[in-house]
Amino acid sequence: MRTGFLKAGHLPTLFASFLYFDLSFMVWVLLGPLGVAIAKQLHLDPAHKGLMVATPVLAGAVLRVVLGVLVDRYKPKRVGIGAQMVVIAGLATAWWMGINSFEATLLLGCVLGLAGASFAVALPLASSWYPPEHQGTALGLAGAGNSGTVLAALFAPGLALAFGWQNVIGLAAIPLYVTLLLFALMAKDSPNPAQPKSWAAYMGLLKVADAWWFMFFYAVTFGGFVGLASSLTIYFNDQFGLPPVTAGYCTAAVVFAGSLVRPLGGAVADRIGGLRALTVLYAVAACAFAAISTNLPTIFMALPVFIVGMLALGMGNGAVFQLVPQRFSREIGVMTGLVGMTGGLGGFYLASSLGYSKQLTGSYGPGFLIFAALAAAALVCLSLVRNRWRTTWTALYGAARV
Repeated sequence: MRTGFLKAGHLPTLFASFLYFDLSFMVWVLLGPLGVAIAKQLHLDPAHKGLMVATPVLAGAVLRVVLGVLVDRYKPKRVGIGAQMVVIAGLATAWWMGINSFEATLLLGCVLGLAGASFAVALPLASSWYPPEHQGTALGLAGAGNSGTVLAALFAPGLALAFGWQNVIGLAAIPLYVTLLLFALMAKDSPNPAQPKSWAAYMGLLKVADAWWFMFFYAVTFGGFVGLASSLTIYFNDQFGLPPVTAGYCTAAVVFAGSLVRPLGGAVADRIGGLRALTVLYAVAACAFAAISTNLPTIFMALPVFIVGMLALGMGNGAVFQLVPQRFSREIGVMTGLVGMTGGLGGFYLASSLGYSKQLTGSYGPGFLIFAALAAAALVCLSLVRNRWRTTWTALYGAARV
């Protein structure tokens, strides 16, 4: 890592942001890796399974806006501590009372959504310490906390087999508590935070076309990432007949690829520009998921294609957030919430649509094909904004690469 980056910001805060993000994401997608066991006990059909794993994603999308507003007003560290305490209490309560119906899983999903909203805390906390030329790297490293989804896929199915899936809900509160203590000790709010704005100012961002472009671009990259992280254990079990633990391992491999390269996506965007990076990444993602939509016959054929697609989505997450702070540096808290919200909405769409696709057509193929079309649409939309962004941003917002 470049010496200039190491001296530019506050490394303990960057690590605390990553850790907070990582463990929060672990519990956010927890219902996905546990989905096979939950569905078996509660006798859920494909549509209900899709809705179950999509509910935390939707709740997280909505709550990201709420936390984004609170971060701008009360600073990231304080908001992060409060949110983490609520999630821990929710997990402990669900474990103590038990979950015995589909409706109860949806209520738990709403609580887990608050963990997914950690995005709106961790990224502004890290971003506020770094200058424009290091935003892609800093936010890529903090955003690599989405690797927490790997932990859920890797360990939750095996723990459910050993102790029962309901006990895994209670066990998940333990690492969250340890993370809360470390976050409280290590994280530090920037001495130069963005000034709080009125509600009118927040709503005014929705009148800015660039805000909507970012929201759409991230709905594809992050929506694809988290939608797959939530759904693939069920998909691999249903499509290829893999045991839950093996399906979890395959999911972990795919998700690990996507989360590992998020910092790389940010760093590449710092060097060549976010627009150029996203152009390549959307093209790769569209091709990969179009291939998956043909219902590849074996896991050995499908797994490499999923990994390629997730590599593109993971790097795309970092590339989008190389661009956001350049355009909206003074509104980074609320923009993180808005962009993160639509990322979550994209994930909700993908996770739920795969379930409904299977329910209505008997195949997951149409769900993947529509998502491939969305990636292709994002590629087309990049061409619509490329010239304007490159000619106006450098003059208005600094010399970082666009």
